[in-house]
Amino acid sequence: MAQENSTVGVLDSQQPKRPIKLGFALLIGPACWLGPYVGVSATLLPAKIGQLAPADKVPLVAAASAIAMTVATIANIIAGALSDVTRSKHGKRTPWIVINSILSALCLVALSMATSVTMLLIVWGIYQAVLNAVVAPMIAQISDRVAPKWRGTISSFYGIGMAFGNYGSGIIASQFIDTTEVGIQVLAAFALIGGLLSAFLAKEPSNLDEPRVKFDAATIKQNFMFPTKGARDYYLALAGKLLMVTGQYVIVGYQLYIFTDYMKLGKAATAASIATMSSILMVTGILFTALAGPISDKMHRLKAPVALTTVLLGVGAFFPFFDAKPWTMFVYALVAGIGMGAYNAVDQALNVAVLPNPNSAAKDLGIINMANTLGQVFGPMIAAVAISTMGYKAMFPVETAICVVGGLLIMMIKRVK
Repeated sequence: MAQENSTVGVLDSQQPKRPIKLGFALLIGPACWLGPYVGVSATLLPAKIGQLAPADKVPLVAAASAIAMTVATIANIIAGALSDVTRSKHGKRTPWIVINSILSALCLVALSMATSVTMLLIVWGIYQAVLNAVVAPMIAQISDRVAPKWRGTISSFYGIGMAFGNYGSGIIASQFIDTTEVGIQVLAAFALIGGLLSAFLAKEPSNLDEPRVKFDAATIKQNFMFPTKGARDYYLALAGKLLMVTGQYVIVGYQLYIFTDYMKLGKAATAASIATMSSILMVTGILFTALAGPISDKMHRLKAPVALTTVLLGVGAFFPFFDAKPWTMFVYALVAGIGMGAYNAVDQALNVAVLPNPNSAAKDLGIINMANTLGQVFGPMIAAVAISTMGYKAMFPVETAICVVGGLLIMMIKRVK
């Protein structure tokens, strides 16, 4: 593990008990920003695109991913950096979480009412900006307010929220494939209520007593630029995470079309299959997230679990290659759910442990979490190339290869066991 004073805002000696209330805030938060995002991007947005432009649906989904990548990459870094230097009676993270949770819900409502592909893509881009202004400040609370000895446990809370958001959203979204407007509005309500509730439970203290930052050249370099000093392990963690998420979204980004176009299922069977797959992912994801975080705290190991679970995700992805039947996607969901659950439990703890500078935690975590956005973009783009050149079957071994390389990069980290 990293040394106690290297990347923390709270020392082990200052936090004898687990910050459970903050843990619940960090469970509800990601469930209610990630859930609406995944439910829309993986199911309802492709369904709506299919309604508006059925002949061009595959390239348009890739275009939506490209817009998401461009906007979210910039927003994640800038919002994280600005929250690092924010001073208010509600702290430096809460104002960003509250305001942008409201804005993200409004964007989803506008998205649901879009009547053209152009309008859809514009609103989708705006939504990416405000969504990532929630994400970067929220995750930085682990660095700000959690001692190193509790990071695995609190990262598990965050991971359970990620599991609810990632997989529970599929259960909800699958019920609205024919009524996408209603489905997107339901998910908008989750984004609004969950973001506000998370901020309320976190009860971030005032930071008005912290020194105000002068915007000179040194400040801009520290708070707005990519880190350069002591950042080897940081970039290995970033690269490993990027490949893991990319591999995951090779399948997730096209799961609707896998069932309809690769497995040739009808609407009812597709909806049932997505719901079943999402249920398997959610149950296994939550179970193994809950187990893996406390275990990693006891074993003082972070690197190996993250690497092994990244590889496990790739193993699960190979099953649909052998048979174009729904059961193979359910096996994928079982294996991937185990891997993703254990991964989400310790991933954020690993990210915090390799931070180069605790004073720019939200910005640096924002850059690492940018891998989520980039991976969610690269995955569908790679899948689109594989589908158009070699057919749907090719996408599965591609994911396997990507995830194996990601696991190997994570094992190269030296600073963390």
